[in-house]
Amino acid sequence: MLFQEYSGQHLCRQHAEADIEAKAKHEIRRHQWMSHGDHIAVALSGDPGSIALLYFLKKLTSNRRDIRISAISVDEGIAGYRCQEGAMRIAELLHAECITGSFQENFGMTLDEIAQTKGTVLSCTYCRVLRNFLQDRIAREHGITKLAFGNTLDDEAGLVLLHVLRGKPEILVRSGQSDRGKIPRILPFIAVPKKEVAFYAGLHVNGYNQPCCPYSNKPFEEDVKAMLNEFTIRHPATKYALLSLEKNLANACFSLADSISSCGRCGEPAGGVCQSCRIIDEVTAHGT
Repeated sequence: MLFQEYSGQHLCRQHAEADIEAKAKHEIRRHQWMSHGDHIAVALSGDPGSIALLYFLKKLTSNRRDIRISAISVDEGIAGYRCQEGAMRIAELLHAECITGSFQENFGMTLDEIAQTKGTVLSCTYCRVLRNFLQDRIAREHGITKLAFGNTLDDEAGLVLLHVLRGKPEILVRSGQSDRGKIPRILPFIAVPKKEVAFYAGLHVNGYNQPCCPYSNKPFEEDVKAMLNEFTIRHPATKYALLSLEKNLANACFSLADSISSCGRCGEPAGGVCQSCRIIDEVTAHGT
Protein backbone atom coordinates (compact mmCIF):
# COMPACT_ATOMS: atom_id res chain seq x y z
CA MET A 1 0.00 0.00 0.00
CA LEU A 2 1.28 3.46 -0.93
CA PHE A 3 -0.15 6.72 0.43
CA GLN A 4 0.18 9.85 -1.71
CA GLU A 5 0.00 12.86 0.57
CA TYR A 6 -0.45 15.30 -2.34
CA SER A 7 -3.42 13.40 -3.81
CA GLY A 8 -4.87 11.95 -0.61
CA GLN A 9 -5.05 8.50 -2.20
CA HIS A 10 -4.12 5.11 -0.75
CA LEU A 11 -2.92 2.97 -3.66
CA CYS A 12 -2.48 -0.80 -3.74
CA ARG A 13 0.63 -2.22 -5.35
CA GLN A 14 -0.99 -2.60 -8.77
CA HIS A 15 -2.42 0.93 -8.90
CA ALA A 16 0.72 2.50 -7.39
CA GLU A 17 2.91 0.86 -10.04
CA ALA A 18 0.55 1.95 -12.81
CA ASP A 19 0.48 5.54 -11.51
CA ILE A 20 4.28 5.77 -11.29
CA GLU A 21 4.73 4.38 -14.79
CA ALA A 22 2.04 6.71 -16.17
CA LYS A 23 3.88 9.76 -14.79
CA ALA A 24 7.15 8.59 -16.33
CA LYS A 25 5.53 7.85 -19.70
CA HIS A 26 3.91 11.30 -19.70
CA GLU A 27 7.28 13.02 -19.23
CA ILE A 28 8.83 10.92 -22.00
CA ARG A 29 6.05 11.90 -24.39
CA ARG A 30 6.02 15.56 -23.32
CA HIS A 31 9.76 16.00 -23.81
CA GLN A 32 9.99 13.60 -26.79
CA TRP A 33 12.74 11.76 -24.93
CA MET A 34 12.48 8.52 -26.91
CA SER A 35 12.89 8.15 -30.67
CA HIS A 36 13.31 5.42 -33.28
CA GLY A 37 16.89 4.14 -33.31
CA ASP A 38 17.80 5.38 -29.83
CA HIS A 39 20.45 3.67 -27.74
CA ILE A 40 19.64 4.85 -24.20
CA ALA A 41 22.06 4.22 -21.35
CA VAL A 42 21.00 4.50 -17.71
CA ALA A 43 23.60 6.02 -15.40
CA LEU A 44 23.55 3.17 -12.89
CA SER A 45 24.79 4.74 -9.67
CA GLY A 46 23.30 2.19 -7.29
CA ASP A 47 20.59 4.37 -5.79
CA PRO A 48 16.94 3.24 -6.04
CA GLY A 49 16.23 5.83 -8.75
CA SER A 50 18.77 4.49 -11.25
CA ILE A 51 17.86 0.86 -10.53
CA ALA A 52 14.13 1.56 -10.90
CA LEU A 53 14.76 3.50 -14.11
CA LEU A 54 16.71 0.67 -15.72
CA TYR A 55 13.88 -1.74 -14.90
CA PHE A 56 11.23 0.69 -16.17
CA LEU A 57 12.97 1.43 -19.49
CA LYS A 58 13.63 -2.24 -20.13
CA LYS A 59 9.95 -2.97 -19.47
CA LEU A 60 8.78 -0.02 -21.58
CA THR A 61 10.85 -1.05 -24.60
CA SER A 62 10.51 -4.83 -24.25
CA ASN A 63 8.47 -5.03 -27.47
CA ARG A 64 10.54 -2.50 -29.42
CA ARG A 65 13.49 -3.71 -31.45
CA ASP A 66 14.32 -0.19 -32.60
CA ILE A 67 15.42 1.01 -29.14
CA ARG A 68 18.30 -0.38 -27.12
CA ILE A 69 18.67 0.03 -23.35
CA SER A 70 22.05 -0.29 -21.60
CA ALA A 71 23.65 0.83 -18.33
CA ILE A 72 26.79 2.82 -17.54
CA SER A 73 28.66 2.46 -14.25
CA VAL A 74 31.53 4.80 -13.39
CA ASP A 75 34.03 3.95 -10.64
CA GLU A 76 35.28 7.24 -9.21
CA GLY A 77 37.96 5.54 -7.14
CA ILE A 78 36.59 6.01 -3.62
CA ALA A 79 37.74 3.27 -1.27
CA GLY A 80 34.82 1.18 0.00
CA TYR A 81 32.18 3.18 -1.90
CA ARG A 82 31.45 2.14 -5.47
CA CYS A 83 30.87 -1.53 -6.24
CA GLN A 84 30.84 -2.06 -9.99
CA GLU A 85 30.30 -5.78 -9.49
CA GLY A 86 26.98 -4.93 -7.87
CA ALA A 87 25.98 -2.67 -10.76
CA MET A 88 26.92 -5.35 -13.28
CA ARG A 89 24.89 -7.93 -11.36
CA ILE A 90 21.81 -5.67 -11.37
CA ALA A 91 22.21 -5.01 -15.10
CA GLU A 92 22.58 -8.73 -15.77
CA LEU A 93 19.48 -9.44 -13.71
CA LEU A 94 17.57 -6.97 -15.90
CA HIS A 95 19.13 -8.32 -19.10
CA ALA A 96 20.96 -5.11 -19.91
CA GLU A 97 24.54 -4.58 -21.02
CA CYS A 98 26.59 -2.73 -18.39
CA ILE A 99 29.39 -0.52 -19.75
CA THR A 100 31.99 0.41 -17.15
CA GLY A 101 34.67 3.06 -16.82
CA SER A 102 36.84 4.52 -14.09
CA PHE A 103 38.63 7.74 -13.16
CA GLN A 104 41.88 5.79 -12.83
CA GLU A 105 41.72 4.40 -16.36
CA ASN A 106 40.68 7.65 -18.00
CA PHE A 107 42.33 10.38 -15.92
CA GLY A 108 45.25 8.54 -14.36
CA MET A 109 44.07 9.28 -10.82
CA THR A 110 41.26 8.34 -8.46
CA LEU A 111 38.99 10.70 -6.58
CA ASP A 112 40.76 9.67 -3.38
CA GLU A 113 44.01 10.96 -4.93
CA ILE A 114 42.31 14.15 -6.12
CA ALA A 115 40.97 14.72 -2.60
CA GLN A 116 44.47 14.31 -1.17
CA THR A 117 45.76 16.95 -3.59
CA LYS A 118 42.85 19.41 -3.71
CA GLY A 119 41.27 18.83 -0.32
CA THR A 120 37.88 17.35 0.48
CA VAL A 121 35.99 20.65 0.13
CA LEU A 122 36.21 20.47 -3.68
CA SER A 123 35.82 16.70 -3.95
CA CYS A 124 32.11 16.78 -4.84
CA THR A 125 32.66 19.37 -7.56
CA TYR A 126 35.54 17.43 -9.13
CA CYS A 127 33.58 14.19 -8.88
CA ARG A 128 30.45 15.62 -10.54
CA VAL A 129 32.34 17.27 -13.39
CA LEU A 130 34.61 14.32 -14.16
CA ARG A 131 31.82 11.75 -13.84
CA ASN A 132 29.64 13.69 -16.30
CA PHE A 133 32.59 14.11 -18.68
CA LEU A 134 33.41 10.39 -18.53
CA GLN A 135 29.78 9.35 -19.03
CA ASP A 136 29.68 11.48 -22.20
CA ARG A 137 32.96 9.97 -23.43
CA ILE A 138 31.71 6.42 -22.85
CA ALA A 139 28.40 7.25 -24.53
CA ARG A 140 30.09 8.59 -27.65
CA GLU A 141 32.41 5.58 -27.86
CA HIS A 142 29.47 3.15 -27.73
CA GLY A 143 27.03 4.98 -29.99
CA ILE A 144 24.71 5.95 -27.15
CA THR A 145 22.22 8.64 -28.18
CA LYS A 146 20.78 9.56 -24.76
CA LEU A 147 21.82 9.26 -21.12
CA ALA A 148 19.04 8.51 -18.63
CA PHE A 149 19.22 9.55 -14.98
CA GLY A 150 17.01 8.45 -12.09
CA ASN A 151 16.42 11.99 -10.78
CA THR A 152 13.14 12.22 -8.91
CA LEU A 153 10.68 15.02 -8.14
CA ASP A 154 12.51 15.59 -4.85
CA ASP A 155 15.84 16.03 -6.66
CA GLU A 156 14.49 18.48 -9.23
CA ALA A 157 12.38 20.51 -6.78
CA GLY A 158 15.39 20.75 -4.48
CA LEU A 159 17.55 22.06 -7.34
CA VAL A 160 14.95 24.67 -8.28
CA LEU A 161 14.77 25.97 -4.72
CA LEU A 162 18.56 25.84 -4.42
CA HIS A 163 19.07 27.98 -7.54
CA VAL A 164 16.43 30.47 -6.35
CA LEU A 165 18.06 30.84 -2.94
CA ARG A 166 21.47 31.22 -4.55
CA GLY A 167 20.17 33.90 -6.88
CA LYS A 168 20.87 32.00 -10.10
CA PRO A 169 17.65 32.21 -12.13
CA GLU A 170 19.60 31.93 -15.41
CA ILE A 171 20.05 28.21 -14.76
CA LEU A 172 16.27 27.76 -14.50
CA VAL A 173 15.69 29.84 -17.64
CA ARG A 174 17.99 27.54 -19.59
CA SER A 175 16.51 24.32 -18.18
CA GLY A 176 15.69 21.76 -20.83
CA GLN A 177 18.32 23.06 -23.24
CA SER A 178 21.07 20.60 -24.18
CA ASP A 179 24.59 21.88 -23.66
CA ARG A 180 26.63 21.73 -26.82
CA GLY A 181 28.90 18.74 -27.12
CA LYS A 182 27.01 16.74 -24.49
CA ILE A 183 24.89 13.66 -24.98
CA PRO A 184 21.22 14.61 -24.35
CA ARG A 185 19.96 13.80 -20.83
CA ILE A 186 16.53 12.37 -20.07
CA LEU A 187 14.83 12.24 -16.65
CA PRO A 188 11.69 10.06 -16.86
CA PHE A 189 11.10 10.07 -13.07
CA ILE A 190 11.28 13.85 -12.75
CA ALA A 191 7.59 14.06 -11.74
CA VAL A 192 7.65 11.05 -9.40
CA PRO A 193 8.38 11.59 -5.67
CA LYS A 194 11.49 9.91 -4.29
CA LYS A 195 9.41 7.79 -1.92
CA GLU A 196 7.40 6.36 -4.80
CA VAL A 197 10.49 5.62 -6.90
CA ALA A 198 12.01 3.73 -3.94
CA PHE A 199 8.72 1.85 -3.58
CA TYR A 200 8.81 0.95 -7.29
CA ALA A 201 12.44 -0.19 -7.08
CA GLY A 202 11.65 -2.36 -4.07
CA LEU A 203 8.91 -4.13 -6.01
CA HIS A 204 11.25 -5.34 -8.72
CA VAL A 205 14.94 -5.21 -7.78
CA ASN A 206 16.69 -5.88 -4.49
CA GLY A 207 20.20 -6.41 -3.21
CA TYR A 208 22.22 -3.36 -4.26
CA ASN A 209 22.60 -0.82 -1.47
CA GLN A 210 24.81 2.19 -2.18
CA PRO A 211 26.56 3.53 0.96
CA CYS A 212 26.87 7.24 1.65
CA CYS A 213 29.82 8.86 -0.10
CA PRO A 214 32.54 9.76 2.45
CA TYR A 215 33.17 13.06 0.63
CA SER A 216 29.56 14.21 0.75
CA ASN A 217 29.75 17.58 2.47
CA LYS A 218 27.11 20.02 1.23
CA PRO A 219 25.69 21.87 4.25
CA PHE A 220 23.77 24.45 2.20
CA GLU A 221 22.20 21.81 -0.04
CA GLU A 222 21.33 19.65 2.94
CA ASP A 223 19.68 22.61 4.69
CA VAL A 224 17.61 23.36 1.58
CA LYS A 225 16.55 19.71 1.32
CA ALA A 226 15.57 19.59 4.99
CA MET A 227 13.64 22.87 4.72
CA LEU A 228 11.79 21.68 1.63
CA ASN A 229 10.88 18.32 3.16
CA GLU A 230 9.60 19.97 6.33
CA PHE A 231 7.52 22.48 4.35
CA THR A 232 6.13 19.68 2.18
CA ILE A 233 4.78 17.89 5.26
CA ARG A 234 2.40 20.82 5.80
CA HIS A 235 1.92 21.61 2.09
CA PRO A 236 2.17 18.29 0.18
CA ALA A 237 2.04 19.76 -3.34
CA THR A 238 5.04 22.09 -2.83
CA LYS A 239 7.52 20.02 -4.84
CA TYR A 240 5.15 19.85 -7.79
CA ALA A 241 4.73 23.63 -7.55
CA LEU A 242 8.52 24.08 -7.77
CA LEU A 243 8.67 21.78 -10.79
CA SER A 244 5.96 23.90 -12.43
CA LEU A 245 7.94 27.05 -11.61
CA GLU A 246 10.92 25.67 -13.49
CA LYS A 247 8.80 24.80 -16.52
CA ASN A 248 7.04 28.18 -16.53
CA LEU A 249 10.26 30.16 -16.21
CA ALA A 250 11.88 28.22 -19.04
CA ASN A 251 8.85 28.79 -21.29
CA ALA A 252 8.24 32.45 -20.36
CA CYS A 253 11.91 33.42 -20.73
CA PHE A 254 12.71 31.23 -23.73
CA SER A 255 13.64 34.25 -25.88
CA LEU A 256 16.07 35.45 -23.21
CA ALA A 257 17.92 32.15 -22.84
CA ASP A 258 20.31 32.76 -25.75
CA SER A 259 21.26 36.20 -24.41
CA ILE A 260 22.60 34.77 -21.14
CA SER A 261 26.39 34.57 -21.05
CA SER A 262 27.62 31.02 -21.49
CA CYS A 263 30.83 29.06 -21.70
CA GLY A 264 32.11 29.13 -25.28
CA ARG A 265 33.07 25.46 -25.08
CA CYS A 266 30.22 23.59 -23.39
CA GLY A 267 27.40 26.16 -23.31
CA GLU A 268 26.85 26.20 -19.54
CA PRO A 269 25.87 29.59 -18.06
CA ALA A 270 29.16 31.32 -17.27
CA GLY A 271 31.24 34.36 -18.06
CA GLY A 272 34.12 32.96 -20.13
CA VAL A 273 35.32 29.41 -19.65
CA CYS A 274 33.25 27.66 -16.98
CA GLN A 275 34.56 25.86 -13.92
CA SER A 276 33.69 22.46 -15.38
CA CYS A 277 35.84 22.98 -18.47
CA ARG A 278 38.74 24.25 -16.36
CA ILE A 279 38.57 21.16 -14.16
CA ILE A 280 38.49 18.86 -17.19
CA ASP A 281 41.51 20.63 -18.71
CA GLU A 282 43.42 20.33 -15.46
CA VAL A 283 42.75 16.64 -14.91
CA THR A 284 43.10 15.48 -18.52
CA ALA A 285 46.43 17.32 -18.75
CA HIS A 286 47.56 15.42 -15.65
CA GLY A 287 46.65 12.11 -17.23
CA THR A 288 48.62 12.71 -20.45
